[in-house]
Formats: sequence, structure tokens, C-alpha cells
Amino acid sequence: MQTNVIQGRESAFAAEEYQDRIQRARARLSAAGVDVMIVTGPENIFWLTGQQTPGYYTFQALLLPAEGEPVFVIRQLEYFNFIANTFISDAAVYQDGDNPVDFLFSMLQQNNWQGKRIGIDKRGWFLPIAVYEALQSKLGELADCAGIIEPLRAVKSAAELEKIATAARYVDAGMKAGLAAIREGADENALVSAMMGAAIAAGSEYVGMEPLVSTGPRSGVPHGTWRRRVMEAGDPVFLEMSAAHDRYHAALMRSAWLGKPPAIALEMEKVCQEALQAALDAIRPGETCAAPHLACQRVIDKAGFTDNFKKRTGYSIGVAFAPDWGEGGILSLYSGVDTVLQPGMTFHIPPALRVYGQFTVGVSETIVVTETGYRQLGSLARPLTLL
Repeated sequence: MQTNVIQGRESAFAAEEYQDRIQRARARLSAAGVDVMIVTGPENIFWLTGQQTPGYYTFQALLLPAEGEPVFVIRQLEYFNFIANTFISDAAVYQDGDNPVDFLFSMLQQNNWQGKRIGIDKRGWFLPIAVYEALQSKLGELADCAGIIEPLRAVKSAAELEKIATAARYVDAGMKAGLAAIREGADENALVSAMMGAAIAAGSEYVGMEPLVSTGPRSGVPHGTWRRRVMEAGDPVFLEMSAAHDRYHAALMRSAWLGKPPAIALEMEKVCQEALQAALDAIRPGETCAAPHLACQRVIDKAGFTDNFKKRTGYSIGVAFAPDWGEGGILSLYSGVDTVLQPGMTFHIPPALRVYGQFTVGVSETIVVTETGYRQLGSLARPLTLL
């Protein structure tokens, strides 16, 4: 297909980086006894090839064999994104009138793969039941490839860490602007506009999830978002946002109060600060992912706020597409998670405490595990902002 789009011009990494990633993924496929993996998740596709598009709501798949060249099945409209973002020489392009599953099956036949052991990530977010059942009807039982690629993504390379650190600088700019925009008489939309405008002006691309910003009693509802509410004297303000650089994300949570907070809010905020630091201090190579959570939980339990904290302490962060800015499906900092922390792992750690329906206070950091502990990527002060 003729195109003036230059191959790999917008790729996030050099061709050699992707070649290495594909070789490591192939080794894991071979060890699992899988001949060909059908990769459908946009994060895994991006990590393996560099392909990125907001059009992943239409069917795309990377056919990754344990041996031989991969085949990329993609919609015609996305072909030029594919050329610009990858170093793969060509794709199997289907038209809008085609049945994507039938088209994918024809690609398996053309490459003599239909009789091989074929696998797919059965827990993937972007694998509709109808597509899975259609593939099963044509190919028989598919091997479950969940967990083949994700462990490779958990430990970031130096180049990946630089992108996350860059995203953290964008977040700092956005959060700083958001805190400066809090004032009596302004609405939540103006606050979020300031946050996202500053982050985008600093360099951020579109993010995997919207900012979680709420004020007044609405801030006491987890995952609340802005709804035009006008801020009033005495309001709590909850702010959490992410930013992205080449699809790599960093996130940050801060709290503010318009006026004098009640004593319980000040106590909870103090506990959040202590719990965050306890979690950070527990991050060391060789410890498990449960260790930071248990350290955080001990602080919260001792303060008597166990019922106000019903969640994991943190989660892996890195490559993301909507609907999430994190990699929580790869690693969580939570009880029972015995995966060992390694240098190069990156996490967002957001302890928050709520009186439901009244207010939330919380604080977070995006960090990278180092040889001796952790490195914080953000630079904003942590204490509750009083206005």
C-alpha cells in the first residue's frame, strides 16, 4: 500500500527495543507451550510494537508466533497510525465491511497456524465475549495467555523510566495549577480545566482516565468527578490526576480545604501522610508487594480508621489506555501479593481516608523502585493545602 507516512517516525522507542521485547515474549510463549498468541490488549500491543491509537475500540490484533514474523491485523483507517508508530513493514488490513474474526482466521490459515496451539489473553479488557466465542468456534479451545506479557512490562527499562518521570513533571504542573484555581465561587469545571490545561501545556498527551476531582460533600464519594458544583467556604477539595508521555503515565493525589477543616479531617490527613511514608519506607528490592500495603495498613489501623480504608495501597503504573491510567492488572500493593519488588518497578501509591458522603483526604506519589529503596518522581509538597 502506497503511503507518504514515514515508517516509525512517531515511534516511542527505537526498533531494537521492540525486537528485544518480542524476543522475550516469544521465550515465554515457548515455555508455556504456545505456538501463536493473539494479542488484543492495546497496552500489550503498544509495548510489543509501538502501535498506538485512540481507535482501539475497533478490532486489532497482533498475531505473535513463538517462531517467525508477527502479523498485525488492523482496520484500514488505522493503517497509517500503524506505519508511523511501528517498524513492522506491513499489516494485514481489513475493511469496514469485513468480519474481523473471519479476516483474522484467514491470516492464521495463510501462515499455516490454524493447526498450531493458539492462545489468547482470556482476561483481557478488550476481548468481547462474542469475539472470543467466534474464535473458539473456528479454532477450538484456546490456551490462556494471561500473564505471558505482563510480567515483562512490570520492570521498566531506563528509557521507560524517563518517560514516566517526564509524565510526572506534567502532573506536577497540572496539580500546581489545580491547587491555585481553588477559590470560593469558582466551579469544579474551572478547577479541572486549570489542571488539565496546565498538564497539556507542559506536554501531556491524552490520558487513560479523567481526573478525579470533587468538592464539598461530593468529595466523600470514591471516584467522584467534576459536575459544575460551585465551591463554597468550608469545602473540602479532592484532586487526583494523571498525565502521559508516549503513553507512559504518572499520577498524583492531593487534598485542599477552603477554610478551617474539622478536627477529624486534620487527623485523617495526618494519618494519610504517615501511612504513605510508611508504605514508601517499606519499599525495598526483595520485599513482596504486600509489604508496603501492610506497613500502610498498620498506621491506619493503629489510628482507628480501618473502616475508612478498604482498598489496596498502590498499583503498578506505566503504559495505559482508557479506561485506566494504571497497570493494576499487572501488580498491586496489597495483602497476599507475594511478587517480589525489583528495581525498575513503578507504582502509584495513594492512601486516602473518607467519611463517606462528607469528605475525602488523601495524598500520593508515583515512585520507582531502586537498588536501595525508592525514588519519588513528583516534586509537590504533600501537606493538606489550606485556603
